[in-house]
Amino acid sequence: MIENLFIHLRQELALTLLIFLLLFIKLGKDRSNESIMNLINFGLLLNLGLGFCCHEAGDLFNGMFTTNTLIVFEKDLLNLGILIISMQSYAWLKNHKQVIEFYLLLLTSLLGMFFMISSGNLLMFYLGLEMSTIPLAAAANFDLTKRKSSEAAMKLILSSAFSSSILLLGISFLYGSSGTLTFSILSAHINGNPLQLFAFILFFSGFAFKISAVPFHLWTADVYEGSPVAVTSFLSVISKGAVLFTLVNLLYKVFTPIANTWYLLLVILAAATILIGNLFALRQDNFKRFLAFSSIAQVGFILVGISASSQAGAASLLYFILIYIFSNLAAFGVVSTVSALTGKENISDFKGFYKTNPILSWVLTIALFSLAGVPPTAGFFGKLFLMMAGAAKGNYGIIIFAALNMVISFYYYLRIVKAMFMDENESPIQQLAIPAISKLAMFICVAGIIVTGIASVVYDYIYSISIGL
Repeated sequence: MIENLFIHLRQELALTLLIFLLLFIKLGKDRSNESIMNLINFGLLLNLGLGFCCHEAGDLFNGMFTTNTLIVFEKDLLNLGILIISMQSYAWLKNHKQVIEFYLLLLTSLLGMFFMISSGNLLMFYLGLEMSTIPLAAAANFDLTKRKSSEAAMKLILSSAFSSSILLLGISFLYGSSGTLTFSILSAHINGNPLQLFAFILFFSGFAFKISAVPFHLWTADVYEGSPVAVTSFLSVISKGAVLFTLVNLLYKVFTPIANTWYLLLVILAAATILIGNLFALRQDNFKRFLAFSSIAQVGFILVGISASSQAGAASLLYFILIYIFSNLAAFGVVSTVSALTGKENISDFKGFYKTNPILSWVLTIALFSLAGVPPTAGFFGKLFLMMAGAAKGNYGIIIFAALNMVISFYYYLRIVKAMFMDENESPIQQLAIPAISKLAMFICVAGIIVTGIASVVYDYIYSISIGL
């Protein structure tokens, strides 16, 4: 039993030890920001390595905590994402006074996401969800001298509290109609009666808030704009990825008896999310607000793939999240570096950017091409597999609608490329001295965009482990 505890909880225990180590450092002598960041990066790299060993399926605490190869892979994706964010944030954090507090918040949130993904019980799921959400509100307010940062934190905590209360109400109705909170037992008690359908709508609405699906997206752009770029990256990639992993697990395992109902719901929300995300992205100038609406549109494509309710749907989600980590973090990495060194975050500031910073321009261009789905970048294959999975249901209307919206997205992604390479700027951003560790993070992202697109073995492996769903 003790041996299984250490094997199944190895990544959670490693994160917990890292959090306590930061607390001890905080109570002890002052250390340089560089040494703390190096320690965290090494700890995250070690935790990533733990995910590649001892792939043993099992459960703990009477089924409240479960693990298998697929779940471990999902945790590895999130761990890789936060490692890249940490490396990209070097220029911002190296002179910050609260580096330890920043990492405490992000690591605690990541720990909550790990428990949420491994939950086999609605109570464990809700505790993991709250543990992952509450620290992010404090992290959003980490630019203490900026009013927008405080506003972002307030909007995030209020919207999170509202969505969590709706979700908890749905859980209460589900428990009242079934008498259980355990996923494996709950599925057998789902029969689609009116109370359960109402409970599911409340339950799903809570998820829709977390992933910024329309019409539950109104908080997203303001929170992204006011938060530090590192926190915006975390919200856009890590937080959404964890919630989507859990959503797929619940839809495919627990709510299978009402699959026809949630299929229709997903298709409607997917169409609205893609359209609204695209239309609002067209008129943004602030880079973080632009990427906020871009991420909303991406969620719409993901919902199309999830609607397939198949192994292909689960595999396409995992594959797309992997690509999204590399693509979005490459874009945020450039924005983070420019913001930390110059304070500029508007798209108009990037006019003529290629003349002074060609490397950063190409990194951002490749990232934007991947987000747009331009072949042969990995983003093209990611959206292709999502569309193919969604088409398995025979609803070609939503596939055509999504494809047409991909054409719209080309415009607002390519206008940034045009600004960097073709537009003139009387006072362009000067040549920036990029920290070596940030360069490495960008190289990992660009390499990931290229390799995951041309190496079919990546999707083949993801498809093979997705059979667990």
